[in-house]
Amino acid sequence: MTPARGPNGWAADTDATAHTFAADLADAVDIDGADGHHLQRVRRVRAGERITVADGAGRWRLYLVDAVASGALQLHAQGPVTFEPELRPPVALAVALTKAGALETVVARCTELGVARVMPIRTWRCVVRWDAAQATRAVERLRATAREAAAQSRRARLPEIEALQDLEVVESRRGVVVADRSGAPAAALDAPPADDGWTVVVGPEGGLDPEELARLGDKPRLGLGPFVLKAETAPIAAVSLLIERAGRVCREL
Repeated sequence: MTPARGPNGWAADTDATAHTFAADLADAVDIDGADGHHLQRVRRVRAGERITVADGAGRWRLYLVDAVASGALQLHAQGPVTFEPELRPPVALAVALTKAGALETVVARCTELGVARVMPIRTWRCVVRWDAAQATRAVERLRATAREAAAQSRRARLPEIEALQDLEVVESRRGVVVADRSGAPAAALDAPPADDGWTVVVGPEGGLDPEELARLGDKPRLGLGPFVLKAETAPIAAVSLLIERAGRVCREL
C-alpha cells in the first residue's frame, strides 16, 4: 500500500541548526561517517538542537538531536515527512570543461540556485581535457560538491551530475537554449516542455566554435548581459536567469 503523501514545505524555512542527508527518514536516525564527523566536529552540533534531514529526492524531516558521540549523532523525528516543492519547468546546465576549481564553483553555486541537473561537456575550444579516469574522478568530485552545497543551502533534492558528454548529446534534447551575449532576455523565451524544462548550454572561454553554433541551429539564444563573462560566471548567471524565468512560468500556467 502506498503511504499517504505528507505536507509540502521548504527545509530552508525551518528553524534548525543544520541540514544533512540520509537514505531513510525513519523516526530514529543515526548520522555517522563523514556527515556525522562534519556535524559533530566541525559544526559543533549539540544534544537538544534540531536539524533537518533529507533523502536527496525531495523528502525531508525535522529531527531533535538526542545524543552526540565522537563523529556521530542520534536523532529522533519531531514532525512528519515533508515534500519539498519541485521547480517546474526544471532548469539544467550543460557546461563546457574549464580550469580546476572553477567547475566545482559552478556546480556549488548552481546547486544553491536550484539547478536540477548538470552535464559537463567537451567542446572544441575547451583547454581542459579529461581522459576516462580523470572524467570519472572529476564527476565524483562534482557530485560531492553538489551534496555539500545542497546541505549548506538546505535543499531536499540533490541535483543530478551527469557523466562527461560530447556537445552532440545535448543537441537532440528538447528545451535547449544557448547562452550567447547577443541573445534575447530570459523573459522572451517560450515556455519549454514541462517535463524536460530548459537545458542551457554554456561554452568555454571564447565561446562555442562557429561550427558548433551552426549545429545548434535555431535553438533559442539566452542573453547574459552586455559584458564578456568569465567561464565560471556565465553558467551561474544563465542558471539564475532561467530559475527566475521558471518561477514566472509556474505562475503563468
